[in-house]
Amino acid sequence: MHFDILTIFPEVFKTYFETSIIKRAQEKKIVKINIHNLRDWTNDSHQSVDDVPFGGGVGMIFKVEPIFQAVKDLKKKQKKKKCQVILFSAKGKKLNQKKAKELAQNDRLILICPRYEGVDERVAKYIADEEISIGDYILTGGELPAMVLVDCVVRLLPGAIKEESLLEESFAPNLESLGEYPQYTRPAVFYPKKNNKKISWQVPKVLTSGNHQKIQEWKTKHFKKIPKR
Repeated sequence: MHFDILTIFPEVFKTYFETSIIKRAQEKKIVKINIHNLRDWTNDSHQSVDDVPFGGGVGMIFKVEPIFQAVKDLKKKQKKKKCQVILFSAKGKKLNQKKAKELAQNDRLILICPRYEGVDERVAKYIADEEISIGDYILTGGELPAMVLVDCVVRLLPGAIKEESLLEESFAPNLESLGEYPQYTRPAVFYPKKNNKKISWQVPKVLTSGNHQKIQEWKTKHFKKIPKR
């Protein structure tokens, strides 16, 4: 799968995409991530990507021309059967696991990262296939949403992580309801100090018993649903 990310701050992606699962997925050729500086598609000496809004208003908005040209050139360079253009927007559809699975079916995603007060509405109307939001809050720009989307989509691609790791996740389709059970690891007993007194935090004994039937019963009993948001 290919990701093309349009941003005016390409440097912010470097560290995250060169770490852990996403790094390994790129090394295995499962995914290819290209970061593009939107200013490369400007035609003035100042490389201007934004301007004041018609009708007045606070702040600056991204112009339609560089985004149009960038998307046009990217589509021309790498023709893929299933390509979707995503614009990150506060008024977009909420990103969730279902949407991530839908996006993972594409061969390619072009992600537009706004800044300032947003983008010319013609980008949403004529260029983007879909507007997406990652939550009901305001961010400085679309770079963090782009990283979130890439992360949740990449881990769904075959070979990115072990298939069995996907089966018991919070939003796994095999679960009757969305949720999780508590999980623990070593040490079986942890001895912290509180008010200068040694206390013990113990792992439930059933989990260290080796009795798989009892362990499964405990997991089922302690399964907690994720509340609707």
